[in-house]
Amino acid sequence: MNLDPNEEVMPEQSALETPNYVPPHPRVHLHKSFRSQFLPSDRDVIVYVPPRYEEEIERTYPVLYLHDGQNLFDGRTSFVPDRTWQVREHADEAIESGQVEPLVIVGIYNTGDRRLAEYTHEYNWQMGGGEADSYGRLITQELMPWVAQHYRVHNGREHTGLGGSSLGGLVTLYLGLRYPAIFGKLAVMSPSVWWNHKSILGYLNEHAPQVWERPRIWLDVGDREGQKALRDVEHLARRLKANGWKPGENFHFEKVEGGTHDEASWSTRVASMLKFLFPKQG
Repeated sequence: MNLDPNEEVMPEQSALETPNYVPPHPRVHLHKSFRSQFLPSDRDVIVYVPPRYEEEIERTYPVLYLHDGQNLFDGRTSFVPDRTWQVREHADEAIESGQVEPLVIVGIYNTGDRRLAEYTHEYNWQMGGGEADSYGRLITQELMPWVAQHYRVHNGREHTGLGGSSLGGLVTLYLGLRYPAIFGKLAVMSPSVWWNHKSILGYLNEHAPQVWERPRIWLDVGDREGQKALRDVEHLARRLKANGWKPGENFHFEKVEGGTHDEASWSTRVASMLKFLFPKQG
């Protein structure tokens, strides 16, 4: 079905996965061709619901939006075939063990050739890019209302997270600073701090003083991602602390031993990230 966010959808269609699609798990639903007025490319959206979601029909849940949705759940669509973040498996285990609050996780597929443009906040004269503002409007003005209409999710920044890796980590931090009243939790994994001469650091210094309620941030990098990437992310960690984020309270920085820049490594960090951003309440 073609999901135009401006088109009313009947309630009985609200949580049905795409016809003829065999999901990787019964609690993972694929919605095809989400259309935006802000960007030209349609994109698929894949949604995980936690255990007992269908049984506890009066319950609402926090929600985490993740970029590069095709790499999260389904090995048939992942960048490296059969290598995913295993988000469903890690989330299920952490929820069932009582360490993580049951939550809905929304994977936003990237659009292939336009991924770089949509995941970068500034134009680079050699590489292009700079469409993150439009991508942010897609998420905040179109996708989030659609998810709220079709899934039982909490409202409010304290219940809403955004996350991604590499350029997805970069755009997460940018949009988290741009929309601090919407996103209260950020998963910034192996972020591409290098983009456009590390301009995200200047953006952080400029905008952090205006962010009265600091979002809770998980930041990581693998120690086998290269010395330049490691130094860049360590620099970002120092800038965050200098701008008021407090380790152990609303900030966690981790250098992952043996961590590399790929889906298999990011998969190993999912459970810890969820435990920090969405710890079990009560």
